[in-house]
Amino acid sequence: MEKNVRFGSVCSGIEAASVAWNVLGWEAAFFSEIEPFPCAVLAHHYPDVPNLGDMTKFKDWPDAAIDLLCGGTPCQSFSVAGLRKGLADPRGNLMLTFGAIAARYRPQWLVWENVPGVLSSNGGADFGAFLGMLGELGYGFAYRVLDAQYFGVAQRRRRVFVVGCLGDWRSAAAVLFERHSMSGHPAPRREKGQRVANALTDRADRGGTNSEGQRLIPELAACVTTGTGQRYDTDTDTDTILPVAHSLRGEGFDASEDGTGRGTPLVPVAHIDVMPAMLNGANTTAGHSARSGHSKDAYIVPAAKAVRRLTPRECERLQGFPDDYSLIQHRNKPAADSPRYKALGNSWAVPNVRWIGQRIEAVRAIQSLRQAA
Repeated sequence: MEKNVRFGSVCSGIEAASVAWNVLGWEAAFFSEIEPFPCAVLAHHYPDVPNLGDMTKFKDWPDAAIDLLCGGTPCQSFSVAGLRKGLADPRGNLMLTFGAIAARYRPQWLVWENVPGVLSSNGGADFGAFLGMLGELGYGFAYRVLDAQYFGVAQRRRRVFVVGCLGDWRSAAAVLFERHSMSGHPAPRREKGQRVANALTDRADRGGTNSEGQRLIPELAACVTTGTGQRYDTDTDTDTILPVAHSLRGEGFDASEDGTGRGTPLVPVAHIDVMPAMLNGANTTAGHSARSGHSKDAYIVPAAKAVRRLTPRECERLQGFPDDYSLIQHRNKPAADSPRYKALGNSWAVPNVRWIGQRIEAVRAIQSLRQAA
């Protein structure tokens, strides 16, 4: 029987890894985080786990026996927002520091995450350098882009995950790729987005009717405006969802593919409609619709005959965290919304990471059986 996994976490944030993996019986050996608010969250939830601070000081860290090293090094250097300087940006170089930490502690497994923009940064050379480093360290590896919307949360969030296994690329591939995905018979392509039913429009000629032919009362404006003035029309847009992600970026909540908050709205209307439990306990008071030039009024979800901003609790649910996980005492008072948005936006989506952990558990069990045979 394999022992429970002990893992080290760098760029820990508010520790999606621990939320995802503690239910598997895994234990964190150490964290590495420097931002004040995430550090406070870690101290609140995990007071017995040491936070070793700056990952570039890893040579001064104490020795530790770990089975897995995980981390999502900063994405800004691989995104448009960060000017895509790649490894020329000190933040981009932290992915090489991740490898140096792996070289010191020599865990059996690695889990690393970043935005899809890392795949094309510097023509792919930056990502190639990272993978080449893992190979030189003796790790077999596999990588895959995972989208949070397929793991049970109501947001589109595509991220690159790299899994490494010491001396064994087949085990790494077995974690990220199911056998049926390699069969050569892919599932039919799904539409990128879903249209909003006409019943949600406030246009008198397109209000929709019920089964008795009666015209429905409109409950949502047909067109909303984000803080940047971009308009999304529910009657014409083929990818009609409320443009939450760009607006939330003002508070640090970023759900885009490249780390910019652009082009990947956060919450599909259809997902909100079919997941009402996500909104339970949240403030549903109707307010004014989002106004151009006022991004703070544009954190929007449907409410009674209007729109309103997302709450931090809803952002926690979008990322798979327990309710009020980030609502801690910070600087002698309840945490403000702004640092909570930022910390949640920088975090991993918990269900993605839990799935990876479950897959690693399954592969470890197979490895154990083979060794016993």
